[in-house]
Amino acid sequence: MIPGRRPEPWPFRCTGCGRPYPDDALPHRCPACGGVYDYAIPLIYHRPPTLEPARRGITRFRAAFPLSASAPMISLGEGGTPLLPVQVGRRVLHLKCEHLNPTGSYKDRGTAVLLSALLSAGVTEAVEDSSGNAGASFAAYAARAGIRARVFVPASASGPKRAQIESYGAQVMAVEGPRSSAAEAVRREADAGAVYASHAYSPHWMAGVATIAYELVEQLGCVPGAVIAPVGHGGLLVSVHRGFVALQDAGVISTLPRMIGVQAQACAPVWAVYTSGGPGLSLVHECETRAEGIRVRIQVRGAVALAAVESTGGTIVAVAEDELLRAWDLLARAGLNVEPTSAVVWTAAGLLLEDLPDPTVALLTGSGFKTPPQPAAL
Repeated sequence: MIPGRRPEPWPFRCTGCGRPYPDDALPHRCPACGGVYDYAIPLIYHRPPTLEPARRGITRFRAAFPLSASAPMISLGEGGTPLLPVQVGRRVLHLKCEHLNPTGSYKDRGTAVLLSALLSAGVTEAVEDSSGNAGASFAAYAARAGIRARVFVPASASGPKRAQIESYGAQVMAVEGPRSSAAEAVRREADAGAVYASHAYSPHWMAGVATIAYELVEQLGCVPGAVIAPVGHGGLLVSVHRGFVALQDAGVISTLPRMIGVQAQACAPVWAVYTSGGPGLSLVHECETRAEGIRVRIQVRGAVALAAVESTGGTIVAVAEDELLRAWDLLARAGLNVEPTSAVVWTAAGLLLEDLPDPTVALLTGSGFKTPPQPAAL
């Protein structure tokens, strides 16, 4: 499915054995040792954004993406999301409204870059796995790019999310069991030769999500004091952190924000390692939670996310189910219709904000329009 060779090599290497990303295939993991691909140096380069008035969102940062000059840029208008200040007690919390992206989640930023790379490589068909948001994003951008899409989802994924994926023309493959079963199913497809357009594994995806950091510095006029983000596979927190590191290396900012990761107690492996070390992971289960977007027991970039938190003086917190549901309800009553996964950052802000430096930002990652309502008011 890849005609010829790419005009430029992709700047990735295996984190296990150091081998460069092959120029004649699109593996999601290193075929030699099974390692994860990352940038050859652990940084994303920042390039000044274009000031062309006709361009908006992440396309302004195209020069920072690992795409050849001739690669098409697949876009649905992602990025450029509002930053909303809200009063929380005596403090102001800034909410980055990523739920207002084209398909209703921050994942559109990464998907735009990833699908651009796949289209440039001549890919005509690809697979992905998702609890909903990543699958919807992949399906939409695949439709835009003319790439046939199959999305493996847990059979328990919310009906509106599955319907959204199908509406873009993608084939939905419902897999019984926990979220990890869908991931196992799609990996079998990849092992059989399918192109796995994984939001969890792809370094391209990370470059797109890093634009959140660029926009925050533009919108605030300074570097945030702290950024609060949900943690599933860890890609969101890692990508945003690397965006700030790229800005620091470019001389745009001089300090880095504290990175605060939030998980649901029902499935909180990064929090378990943060609080109890490696042995804590053995006590983690993939239990039921409405925060389905971060219900991930085995993370692709969990260790890197934890390193980003520790290196910036941040922390990891776990939120109980009743607390995140209460936060979900409070956000809706404040006019913010987000999914339960997003609500964990509101609870974390309530616990930590008094001790965090200004300005503090919380990332609202997904829309509530595709989440079934709570069965009863709290």
